[in-house]
This record gives sequence, C-alpha cells and structure tokens, in this order.
Amino acid sequence: MILDSFRLDGRVALVTGAAMGLGQGYALALAEAGADIVGLDRCNSDETGKLVTQRGRRYSQICADLREASVDDLNQMVGRVKTEFGRLDILVNNAGIIRRAPAFEFGEKDWDDVLHINLKSVFFLAQAAGRVMKEQGGGKIINIASMLSFQGGILVPSYAAAKSGVAGITRSLANEWAKYNINVNAIAPGYMATENTAPIRADAARNQSILDRIPAGRWGTPDDLRGIVVFLASAASDYMHGAIVCVDGGWLTR
Repeated sequence: MILDSFRLDGRVALVTGAAMGLGQGYALALAEAGADIVGLDRCNSDETGKLVTQRGRRYSQICADLREASVDDLNQMVGRVKTEFGRLDILVNNAGIIRRAPAFEFGEKDWDDVLHINLKSVFFLAQAAGRVMKEQGGGKIINIASMLSFQGGILVPSYAAAKSGVAGITRSLANEWAKYNINVNAIAPGYMATENTAPIRADAARNQSILDRIPAGRWGTPDDLRGIVVFLASAASDYMHGAIVCVDGGWLTR
C-alpha cells in the first residue's frame, strides 16, 4: 500500500531547534509517523518530549547552544544519539537564528552568530550524521532552507547568505552521497508565524505587505510543514536528491 511507504516505524530522528515553533512541529510529525525523536536545542525541550511520548514514541533531548558548539561537540552529539538509540536514520537541520539591521550597520558578531548556527553547524551535523548513515546503508538528511535561498530579503544579509549556502550544501552533499542511499534534500518554508517573524508581524505595514504577496492570503504554520517533512524522511522520497522544496503559500510565484 502506498501509505506504508510514508511510515517511519523503527527510525530515529535528530531534530535541531526542537523546543518550539517549526522544529517542534517537525518532531511531532515524525513521531506521529512512527519515529523516535532526539531534540537538540539550547533550551529545555520537555514540552516537545511530553508531546512525543504522548504519541507513543521515545524522546531524548540534548541541550546545547550551537553558537558555541565546536565540530567535535557536534560529532559527540551525533555519537550520543547512536549510543542511546543504536542508530540514526533522519537528521532535520532546523535550528536557526536571524539578526536584522541595515547592511551599512551590520555587525561582525551578528554575522558570525548567524553563519555559525545557520550554515556551519548545518554542514558539520550533516557530515557527522552522514558518516553514521553510510555505515547503516542509508538515511535522510533534511536541511531547512528559506525563501531567502532564492531571494535577497531586506535587512538580513547574514541570514540570506546562510540560507543561500544551505541550498548549496544540500545540492553538494546530494551529489556525493546519493550513491550511499543517503537522501539530502531541503525544505524552504515561506513566511511562517513563529518567534523569528514576530517583529515583522508586529509591524502592521510590513505584515500587510507580506500578506498582499502571498496567494494563499495567510502566514504559514508548523502544521503546513508536517506532510513534507514526513515525505522527505520516508521511503516515499527515495528517488529525491538535492531538491529544495518550497512550502510558501505561493510566495515565489508572485
């Protein structure tokens, strides 16, 4: 049956930024499809853990600030998942931050913090997870790109640079790792109602200008991304490599 190919029973997923927002949504969707979840976040993710276990799946959390994590730290986090659960089948590279300022005024720390979490950690977590997946005979890596993987944005130069890089990393790793049955793809969410977008949603004029461009006429929610993350994590997407899948309410069609 076709729906069986979407099942994730017996799989283990590592989701970064799992404590709230889109990351929590990804974790719950994967759990409902049958996967056990490890949530990596800089803050406590007990709420996500409770919701995962209510769905009958196991949950473990890793508390770490990716702004300060070294490559060795990232390798150890992936090693911990393998030690605790015996395997790692799915990585969702979701954790990210954003800093807003005019390009003439943009500071080095804001640049470095964003690039460290949104790009460097994405690559080195994928590298560590990919090594485990190669040994297992395959796996799924899902990076979180953005509309700014395609566009320049306004007042967010480091975020635009990082998300453009995420698209490039996704394609590069897909080229190298498809032969190992490792699928590397990305989701590019549109404008989502999350903590990151709270400042622009609070600006009435900016909020309206965004809504006016979205054919669907609304901001997205974590629920809008549940189906695509399960699809990319499952056998249903086994022939997809290097895709950047936009879930944007039609934003890019305008």
